[in-house]
Amino acid sequence: MSSILTNTSSMVALQTLKTINSGLEKTQGEIATGKKISSAKDNSAIWAISKVMESDVNGFKAISDSLSLGESTVAVAQTAAETITDLLGQIKAKVVAAQGDNVDRTKLNNDITALKEQISSVVGAAQFNGLNLVDGSTATTNVLSSVDRDNSGAVSAAYISVSGVDLGSSGYTAKSVFGGGTNTVVSGSGDTFVMSLDSGGGSDSVDILNPTYDVGESISITIGNYTASYTVSASDIAVGNTPEDIIATNLKSQIESFGISGLQVDYDSANPGQLVFTNSGSFDLSATGQFGDDGSGGLAALATINATSSGTLAAQLVTMESLIGVAIDAASSFGSDGAQIATQSAFVSKLTDSMTAGIGAMVDANMEEASARLQALQVQQQLGIQALSIANQAPQNILALFR
Repeated sequence: MSSILTNTSSMVALQTLKTINSGLEKTQGEIATGKKISSAKDNSAIWAISKVMESDVNGFKAISDSLSLGESTVAVAQTAAETITDLLGQIKAKVVAAQGDNVDRTKLNNDITALKEQISSVVGAAQFNGLNLVDGSTATTNVLSSVDRDNSGAVSAAYISVSGVDLGSSGYTAKSVFGGGTNTVVSGSGDTFVMSLDSGGGSDSVDILNPTYDVGESISITIGNYTASYTVSASDIAVGNTPEDIIATNLKSQIESFGISGLQVDYDSANPGQLVFTNSGSFDLSATGQFGDDGSGGLAALATINATSSGTLAAQLVTMESLIGVAIDAASSFGSDGAQIATQSAFVSKLTDSMTAGIGAMVDANMEEASARLQALQVQQQLGIQALSIANQAPQNILALFR
């Protein structure tokens, strides 16, 4: 049935053309934006997922910057530790050379002093963006390494922890520890002592008192050209030990090994820490002592290295081995941390690329498909227009019936 009031064919043709135009508009949008899902109305679930992943990608880009900063900081610290290791090796060589009799120890000691100053310079300059990992100012620094998201959507930050070291060798800090014998002459504020031991039986004593000992503190007693020294270790101050006994007996053993003619050193365990000196030789002797912290850094004992102190050169070699070990351990630790940060940085870069590719797979338009679909829709649009035109001519054909 034909009707001049209701043109069903025209209505169908019009709806078809609207559908084609809608598809054409969507396809043109994909081509213009490069995305098949550019807004929440296109596909709300996929759009939401893609936006969360995009925020994670932006976060990982910031993490990459953090890792680069951390890697550079650790690299500076590692270089400093390696340089200090080399400098300590040179100092050790000077100490070895000083062992000989026919050497100029004063000149060797001048070289050692210059090398010590160079080590201090390296420690002070080993900073990146104001952060120094080798001067003791930083115990631990955390390098942001990842932002982790669990299946519930909760986000947490992860870090690579880098421990700083103290490769400083700051100066000697004297402390009051000596007292005792009535003939002891205490100078200054009590941090040093001087004893005069007359020949033919002159005697005096000194008490190593019991302050609060700290690891790294040292006690030294000098008699003539010989110096006995002892550095407090962690085991010395462990519960149950008597540090003053350990220190006194060790110093007694060292002084006796010097073989100073006529000098006798007695130690009585009933008087913890007390050493009694008796000079039965034919020459007057004097003894001086000092107690304090050689420095606050891991290379504090470097302050005791002196090529002109012939009586302690053998002990100084042992000290140098210990100091070189400290520097090597620091360089090794920084090397491990640097490798970990570099590995994480490479992983974050690859992860960012993978996430970006995943987002693209969800929301990017297939341009080849879009191009083919555009051409098909354009043809359909033309046919739809023609169909609508034909449908609109139907009422005109009814007029022929009334002629």
